[in-house]
Amino acid sequence: MVWTQNNMEAVLWILAAVVFMEAFSWAIHKYIMHGVLWKIHKSHHVHTKGVFELNDVFTAFFGGSAIVLILLGLPALDYRFWLGCGITLYGMLYFVLHDVLIHKRLKWFGRPKGKFLRAITDAHRAHHSTKERDDAVSFGLFLVPKRFYRK
Repeated sequence: MVWTQNNMEAVLWILAAVVFMEAFSWAIHKYIMHGVLWKIHKSHHVHTKGVFELNDVFTAFFGGSAIVLILLGLPALDYRFWLGCGITLYGMLYFVLHDVLIHKRLKWFGRPKGKFLRAITDAHRAHHSTKERDDAVSFGLFLVPKRFYRK
């Protein structure tokens, strides 16, 4: 495959969307989910017996946003298409790390062995160490505070 200007732009839009989604998700998680929409997000901080929880509506919202961008950008394969692909990539990574690796909603993996994956897991466990709205820490997924990296 020959790399063209269009290929590079597509990759840059996808990467920009992934980086943006981490920052955006952190802010939404800290200020909205642990703020005015706590009643929805709270379902994620308490043990549920079913496969789904009310908090999954956030996944539907972000997934729906990605689909809309992909469809709007599809005819010309413009930046909207690639942003939608980047949001989708972030969502897939989030699903595997958060729902599968950390919360074990699907039993695909054991305990993480790598330093980065252990840090993500430890940071998220610290986030869930409280069931209260205002006492949580570590709101991102990929950006993990240094203190969670073990030696």
